Amino acid sequence: MKLKIAVLPGDGIGPEITEQAVKILKSIADRFDHDFHFEKASVGATAIDQFNNPLPEATLDLCKESDAVLFGAIGHPKYDNDPSAKIRPEQGLLRLRKELGLFANIRPVTTYSKLIDLSPLRRERIEGVDMVIYRELTGGIYFGEKSLNEEGTSATDVCSYSVMEIEKIAHLAFKAAQKRRKKITLVDKANVLETSRLWRKTVTAIAKQYPDIQLDFLFVDNAAMQMILNPKQFDVILTENLFGDILSDEASVISGSIGLLASASVGKKNALFEPIHGSYPDATGKGIANPLAAILSAAMLLDHFHLTEEAKAIKDAVKISINLNICTQDINNEYHYSTEKVGDFLDGLISEVDNYNINNENLNLGQMTII
Repeated sequence: MKLKIAVLPGDGIGPEITEQAVKILKSIADRFDHDFHFEKASVGATAIDQFNNPLPEATLDLCKESDAVLFGAIGHPKYDNDPSAKIRPEQGLLRLRKELGLFANIRPVTTYSKLIDLSPLRRERIEGVDMVIYRELTGGIYFGEKSLNEEGTSATDVCSYSVMEIEKIAHLAFKAAQKRRKKITLVDKANVLETSRLWRKTVTAIAKQYPDIQLDFLFVDNAAMQMILNPKQFDVILTENLFGDILSDEASVISGSIGLLASASVGKKNALFEPIHGSYPDATGKGIANPLAAILSAAMLLDHFHLTEEAKAIKDAVKISINLNICTQDINNEYHYSTEKVGDFLDGLISEVDNYNINNENLNLGQMTII
């Protein structure tokens, strides 16, 4: 397969972790005889510094012309700590989602038995968790009309949804549930919000087209509690933009590290793949950033193009690295490896599939340990 992939490293640790994801995709291309072409572009705070624009037109054009976008991270403290800033890095990502029509964010949440004890939740609550969150991405309060009075004492953010916006992502979620455990939980606040009542009415009507799927409802406050008390009850979670943003980050504690969670943002034509962690500016350039979420996002990219065996090769390699403690310090604080060394190890596993043997001393010296 021939793919053109736009690479947007972004800010903070984005360039470091994206470099490892590209490395792994190149290894996959070599092993499975594909042709992947990568082209980089600026976005976020980096783009503001260069072009005074968080999403330069050249970057947007590249993304529109590409088969997929591999995204790093976005954000910088100088904007986070300045509420008066008119131009912000996050505006670039929001505009990119809107321009590419990326209406559905898909976030898988699973556990690795080796890492369960890293989670603040008890083993018996999270062992075996396997859920996916479908978050609507281009509507709701994030994209509604915003206003601030002249005195700066009153502000308004409008939350708006249409039936069409809800239907698009609902059908994706139901089809995903058919391939899983056949259960959808719609998370809303229908006892208070008119938009939530429209969500519930619309999704209930769609459910009639999928009689094999069990549809449940939870108010978002209860859903947040159930995510901690009994996360194993969830299969597919379907929700609106704001609720999905909050719940998917809450779910990240289940895996033991936010550095493990990948995501895909898809539309009718375009698709973007990114780790859910932020830009982590304090770790920039230190070689301690966990690249696994970015690498698993690359696996989601391959799955999107029905390259199932290739995606499985990446996911299997990640499992091996975790089981053997070839991980960054957020996972293996006692004896950890750098961002680049973890990427090199996975690259070796994918490239040399016949046999492998682990030697910590050799790995520490930067030598290939696959023999």
